Amino acid sequence: MMPALKALERLRDGNRRFVADVRGRNQPPSQTRRNELMGGQEPSAIILGCSDSRVPAEIIFDQDLGDLFVIRVAGNIVAPSQVGSVEFAADRYGTRLVVVLGHSMCGAVRATLEELERSTDSRSPNLLSIVDRIRPAIEGLLETPHRHDPEQLMAQAVRANIRASAAHLRHGSQLLEQLILNDGLLVVGAEYSLETGVVHFFDGMPESLGRVSSASTQ
Repeated sequence: MMPALKALERLRDGNRRFVADVRGRNQPPSQTRRNELMGGQEPSAIILGCSDSRVPAEIIFDQDLGDLFVIRVAGNIVAPSQVGSVEFAADRYGTRLVVVLGHSMCGAVRATLEELERSTDSRSPNLLSIVDRIRPAIEGLLETPHRHDPEQLMAQAVRANIRASAAHLRHGSQLLEQLILNDGLLVVGAEYSLETGVVHFFDGMPESLGRVSSASTQ
């Protein structure tokens, strides 16, 4: 079992390689690696990310086959099936790091803002189920000065949605709560920048690592 902080550093190192275009781990899997995984898996991190085609976790973190347990859904929302998937990997495989991974210019977040500003009956009930999961996290932003700055409103909404999803995982599952309290499970929120390729870890970070992360992005 890889400790959460070691897994987190592994992801951060991989993202640095990705940004520098010196990727090493994300090569076509060899027959040897596939054979190794026949006996089981021990993913170092669980990634709950957005389904956006521009944000494939294995690539932006430069990870190999079997390294990540990835759950993808539009808007990186947390519904019962996502909670159950995180519980499954944390309990079954002993994975001790969970990353809620959102990204800049998220289409699902934008659709929610549009719905809040001008409700429409044209969206299908299935699409509205995604919007309704995001709505509580961001609707308060329309009562702030960010409402008059669309770019800032979007940026703040993306991060608010990530924070809400991470908080839901921390406090919406008895199993995950116990693993956090007793077994070193860490749930963090992160945002991938489509513009730069950098993943910013900003929510739920241990204090010392949070300071390092902030300094490295200034």
